[in-house]
Amino acid sequence: MTTATVRQDGDTLAFGGALERAAIATLWPQLRSAGNGIRRLDLGAVTSVDSAGLALLAELCARTGISEIAGAPAGLAELRAAYRLDPHLAFAS
Repeated sequence: MTTATVRQDGDTLAFGGALERAAIATLWPQLRSAGNGIRRLDLGAVTSVDSAGLALLAELCARTGISEIAGAPAGLAELRAAYRLDPHLAFAS
């Protein structure tokens, strides 16, 4: 089973592990209350991201207005390019 973690540290949501389909369902309940005051995603401890992980991150960015994403785990740049997302994970057209 894939393990992924998230914790809130002030205005930062810090993720760890592999943000992949098998782990995303367990993260959503922890993230439902995230929002107010979140300005940064820390992906420094993330080992890889698949399309489900990207969808989770993009939804968080859209919902919270995140202004900074730190870290570049394996798969993120390729998925951003494939889905035409800007550095804040919004559609770039």
